[in-house]
Amino acid sequence: MNAIDWNSPLIQFGGPALLLGLALGALIAWLIAGRRQARLETLLSNEEALGRERQMAFEAARAQLTNAFSDLANKSLQSNSENFLRLAEQNLGAQQERARRDLGEREKAIENLVKPLKESLQASQKQISELEKIRSEAYGGIKSQLEAMQQGQLSLAQETQNLVKALRRPEVRGRWGEITLRRLVELAGMVEHCDFQEQVHSVGEGQVIRPDMIVHMPNKRDLVVDVKTPLDAYLEAVEAKDDSQRRLGLQRHARNVREHIRTLSSKAYWSQFSNSPEFVILFIPGDQFLSAALNEDPDLIESALSQQIILATPTSFVALLKAVAYGWRQLALADNAQEIRVLAEDLYGRLATFVTHMNKVGRQLASSVENYNRAVGSLERKVLPGARKFVELGVHPKKEVEKAETLDPVPRTMIEPLGDEEETQEKH
Repeated sequence: MNAIDWNSPLIQFGGPALLLGLALGALIAWLIAGRRQARLETLLSNEEALGRERQMAFEAARAQLTNAFSDLANKSLQSNSENFLRLAEQNLGAQQERARRDLGEREKAIENLVKPLKESLQASQKQISELEKIRSEAYGGIKSQLEAMQQGQLSLAQETQNLVKALRRPEVRGRWGEITLRRLVELAGMVEHCDFQEQVHSVGEGQVIRPDMIVHMPNKRDLVVDVKTPLDAYLEAVEAKDDSQRRLGLQRHARNVREHIRTLSSKAYWSQFSNSPEFVILFIPGDQFLSAALNEDPDLIESALSQQIILATPTSFVALLKAVAYGWRQLALADNAQEIRVLAEDLYGRLATFVTHMNKVGRQLASSVENYNRAVGSLERKVLPGARKFVELGVHPKKEVEKAETLDPVPRTMIEPLGDEEETQEKH
């Protein structure tokens, strides 16, 4: 309700009646409002009771619905479960059957794929077995060969030891050097007792000079060769256990070679053989022997040259022999040049005489051909025409007379006569 404004002009103008009316209206309004409020309170209490009843009914209905829905859900779940299980069993059976068929097909496909691999594996296994068999046989063969090689190595070591023992003897070393020298001479083409001589003896002043070889050169020149095989110290150096002993053995080997050079120089072979140049060849039958000595004494070659000694090994000596053999071949060609010239002149003269005789035969053949052609011409002109008239007169010969043919002209002369030289050759 709005508040009454007592200062309003209407209130001031209406007077007491208006105030009374207003009071009655207010009282009536209050009574109506009280009744309405009571009625509202009654309605409110009724609504609360109704709400409680509704709530109770709702709870009861909810409980019933819950029970009903629970029963329906259980039944539906059971029905659905049974249907699901039945469908699942059907689907599972169909899936299993399909899977079984697919599995069979896949097994066949896999078997088709694996079958070549299986066959390849079987072939590979067979090949591996054969290879293993071959390997075993080869291993057995290699083993036997290795055993044979081992025996050969032992035998070679024994023979090498025997050779080393033999080479320690001076006479064996000397014979080995002489054999090596002979092989080199044969290799170079210097035939024995033709271009060289072995063990030539010459009596010197109070001593017998005995070089190992003299190689004859062209123009009556000789090369004196002496063989030395210094092996004692070299073998000791090879068999040494440490470097110091090996070095001492090689140094003694170099001193032995230098001593051989001095001894050979003192023999002065060039003064005993008039056709020898003023030097002697010292042959050492092994390049390694001279190389080992030069490693310890680099001035060895220069010292030997100063004493008229030339050091030679198989490599250098065979080159020297090849040069001598080439000189002999050149000398043989020079010696045969005169005989070749005489033979060439005689052959040329005989050829000249032969050609002259051939020309005479040609001229006689030319005369015979000319006479033959004349006879053919006479036959054609005077004889054959009369013979052909017999045919015209009715004679039937068994064979016709062929036409006579003339010969070609006379061939040219090969060589003109040589005049006086021809007559001289004819006299011979």
